[in-house]
This record gives sequence, C-alpha cells and structure tokens, in this order.
Amino acid sequence: MSETAAETDDLQNRLIHGDRQALAELFSRQRERLWQIVHFRLDRRLAGRIDPEDILQEAYLDAAQRIQHYRDDSPASSFLWLRMIVTQTMTDMHRRHLGAQQRDARREVSGDARWCSQSTSASLASQLLGHLTSPSQAAMRAELSSQLEQAIATMEPIDQEILALRHFEELTNGEVAQVLGIQVKAASIRYVRALKRLQEILSRLPGFAGELSHA
Repeated sequence: MSETAAETDDLQNRLIHGDRQALAELFSRQRERLWQIVHFRLDRRLAGRIDPEDILQEAYLDAAQRIQHYRDDSPASSFLWLRMIVTQTMTDMHRRHLGAQQRDARREVSGDARWCSQSTSASLASQLLGHLTSPSQAAMRAELSSQLEQAIATMEPIDQEILALRHFEELTNGEVAQVLGIQVKAASIRYVRALKRLQEILSRLPGFAGELSHA
C-alpha cells in the first residue's frame, strides 16, 4: 500500500470515530474533485448568482454535522460520502433558488445520484458546447444548445448519468457502480454503449468532431 493510500485509510478510520480534523483533511484533499462536480452540476440559470465555493462551504458544514452518521451511511469511500453530501447540498440550493421550476423534473436515476435526466442532459450539453470557443463556433452555441440537449435526452437516463460521472466528474468505473447501485461489469458495459451513442449524436452536429475524446 502506498504512503498516500495508507494516510487516507488512517484518516477514514479516524473519521469513523468522529474526528473533525480528519474530516477537514479529507475534504481538503478532495476539494478539487468536489469543485469539479459542483461546476458541472450547477444549473446554468444560477451562474453568477452562486459561487461553487459557497456550495462547498455549506456542504462541509453539513458533513461536520453528520460526521457521527458516517459509519451508518456505510460509504464505499470518504470521497463518495462527501460527494453525496455535496450533491444533496446542491439539490437543496437549486430548490431554494429555482423553486417551482425544479418541481417538474423528470424521474431520478437513483436515490444516491439525486439528479434527474433533464438536469444531466442540460449539464452535458453545456459542457460539450463549452468546447466551441472560436468566434464562428461561439455563434453556433445558441442554435445548437437546444438541439444538442434534446438529442442527449433521447439516451436512457442512466446512460447519460454514466457519461456525466465518467467524463465530467471523473469517477472511476468502480465509483460509478457504487453511486448508481449497479455491478461494476454492468457499469463498464453501459459506459461503452453510452459513449458510442453520444459519439453518434455528436457526429451529426457541426463543430463536434472528436470533441468527446478531449472532454
């Protein structure tokens, strides 16, 4: 076992016993990954109104309040536990700021993911459109946004989620399986299938050739 892995195991063992310093250290180590999740998932209607750092701060305070329940939550890792709290914090913040606009969301992929297919397709479309950076490409964004989101929405919700988790949250296949509550082999098979489907979708739209491989 590497020194870093051993340190993480020690911190997680301390976290089980309610050590707040261990929580602070683990959160600090995972902050960059957690920030990436917030940046990807944050509803674009809230851009400029909510700072991802504010969400992380609120999630950290929530984690500190729930530290005694860490063992009962039975997380596969401290990262997945922190991710769960961060996504729950974002869900609550979306409801507070968007209110009724959030209530017509489509069915969720899983109880742990807490993200509906509508929000995932919007996030995927936004991130993929972000790769159109030249002046001529930027002019396409408004025209392509709705078209791309609708095309992605034709994919199965769980396949959208797998792409989001693998490409934009940068979770491992094992972590994806844990988050979605499916077998590791099933997560791998669905990922390959979903990637192929998305590549087919992108190949029919201008300006996207090869973009997913660089996402």
